[in-house]
Amino acid sequence: MKKILLTLFILILGTQLFAQNSNRTERVFLISLDGLRWQELYTGADEKLISHEDYVRNPEALIETFWDENPEVRKKLLLPFFWSVIAENGQLYGNRTYGNYVDVANGRNFSYPGYSELLVGYVDEEINSNAKIMNPNTTVLEFVNNQSGYEGRVAAFGSWDVFPYIINTERSGIPVNAGFDPAEGDGLTDREIFLNELLHQIPSPWSTVRLDAFTHHYAVEYIKKHEPKLVYIAYGETDDFGHDGNYQAYLYSARQTDSFIRNLWEMVQSHPVYKDKTTFVITTDHGRGTDPVDEWRHHGSRVEGSEEMWIAVIGPDTPATGIVKEEMHLYQKQVAKTVARLLGLEYENNRPVGDVIETVFGR
Repeated sequence: MKKILLTLFILILGTQLFAQNSNRTERVFLISLDGLRWQELYTGADEKLISHEDYVRNPEALIETFWDENPEVRKKLLLPFFWSVIAENGQLYGNRTYGNYVDVANGRNFSYPGYSELLVGYVDEEINSNAKIMNPNTTVLEFVNNQSGYEGRVAAFGSWDVFPYIINTERSGIPVNAGFDPAEGDGLTDREIFLNELLHQIPSPWSTVRLDAFTHHYAVEYIKKHEPKLVYIAYGETDDFGHDGNYQAYLYSARQTDSFIRNLWEMVQSHPVYKDKTTFVITTDHGRGTDPVDEWRHHGSRVEGSEEMWIAVIGPDTPATGIVKEEMHLYQKQVAKTVARLLGLEYENNRPVGDVIETVFGR
């Protein structure tokens, strides 16, 4: 019996060591675009919305910028980085045309439950509002931050001011710059000081969400200074412009965020600490409705289709398969364990978490 137990222990240890040592990924960027539909990702601007008088102020300019009869052309006009770099060198999940489904598992289909599922790896039925309540669940960010060699090497940036609660900064100790918080600490760069000045000089259209440019540039400055091993960046404008019924701004914001992600990728690929050792995992927290047409503004349990989402991955351990056309059904809760596995860590929590997305590793 002792020999059997010893053999099992060696096999388990060997599996763990293989997971830790076989990956080329040493750092992960987890990135989310709030409420960006899979339909725009895979087919570009929506024909029903791009000239709709209720949702577009200048249809002629929008059509000139984003429209083509061919959806293959349209999607590249909207998200050029996704389709010139990620599609060529990474993987994209959630194109339901091919029976490749990615869904929210929490059934609520709005932000706090979605971000909690994304970061925790399971559904907590008690997370049922967007209220500023400290998340009782441990996120994968906190898990990684507690591992040897990762202490103080995890950070998060978000446009929505609820992220310090979702990540539970009081318990986790993870630095989270979100909402209208300025950069803090000693040794602020000139750009951080300037961003702090602008933060309250440039009004946001929303009371709880700052403009994504602040989130992006705060993140960039922090990354340059501290070289975190795991960073989460949560862009938020697309969802809020959607709720506002401003399809024009929704499209422009999506394209700008695509440019931000390109900027991050080019930065890490030119940085010796990150180059060819960094994986980007990009996703969203929920989808939006489609029919009737006004439902594009909304999401939630009553809105059909708002559970539909997508995932994109690019990095040294991920085969370049482009759009994944294999029939499968993935869930938001699988992202957390996949992120940890990319870092060579086996993520565990006080409840069972979603399985690793094995195809990210070519398995």
